[in-house]
Amino acid sequence: MAPVVDETPKLRPYTPADEAAAIALWQRTWQHAYPQLDFAARANWWRARWRDELVPAARIVIAEQNGAMAGFVTVDSSGYLDQIAVAPEAWGTPVAAALLDEAKRISPAGLELLVNQDNKRAIRFYKKHGFAVSGTDTNPRSGALLYRMRWHPA
Repeated sequence: MAPVVDETPKLRPYTPADEAAAIALWQRTWQHAYPQLDFAARANWWRARWRDELVPAARIVIAEQNGAMAGFVTVDSSGYLDQIAVAPEAWGTPVAAALLDEAKRISPAGLELLVNQDNKRAIRFYKKHGFAVSGTDTNPRSGALLYRMRWHPA
């Protein structure tokens, strides 16, 4: 029998003690979404990016369910949502929506993000929550085609 999951995530600010769990969750979510890629080989790059780029520049909010990290979101002062990561076992629960609502609260004037064009699940999610495609881009590291998406309050 599957464990009972508390559907309501608890949101709280990131602390340095969350670093290892956040990076592991980030890697696990991407590995689940793109199983053909070796994300373990990128662990050092992710750790450096987390420490050097995201933590100093973004507000990071952690979502917990049943006492464990279920996701996080990062939003910088310009309203750029760099990362929203949700543990695969929490996909389809209120975690992602709660994190996105928190991002909108952090940046009430609007949000912008980049999403891989082949990530149909994420694109549907963002559109469902009021984002629209506003342009295209290319990931300089991977060459992946991206959509630029924006949300503006009504």
